[in-house]
Amino acid sequence: MVLNCKAKGTRGERELIKIFNESGWSAIRAAGSGSSRYPSPDILAGNAMRRVAIECKVTKDQKKYLSKEDVEQLQTFAQRFGAESWVGIRFPDEEWYFLTLEDLEKTGNCWAVSVELAKRRGLTAEELMGKGNLDLSRTS
Repeated sequence: MVLNCKAKGTRGERELIKIFNESGWSAIRAAGSGSSRYPSPDILAGNAMRRVAIECKVTKDQKKYLSKEDVEQLQTFAQRFGAESWVGIRFPDEEWYFLTLEDLEKTGNCWAVSVELAKRRGLTAEELMGKGNLDLSRTS
């Protein structure tokens, strides 16, 4: 089961790499993210104007929980690297949504994202990359 979850996550990361690169951004998967003793995001992406560090989550459920450690490591890396922190999440039969750490729901010792929260507060990949009519002052 763990292998299937890991494979699902890897497929999701590769899908995002393709989306960013085909949109004129450069993007890479960070090898060993989540298993390194140093903070590292799943994906680093950027263009001449912006850098984003993304923690990716793919789920079959209607709500996904993130550990305090995942969120803190993303925040630490992004601050040190000078990148924006984003959580990219994909629910069944939905497109990718991207949320800032401030948009996540605090649930005791962890953080959560529901489909409803993602649709209400999240950005699509196109919006994140500034391809639509997006107010970039909303990004952090």
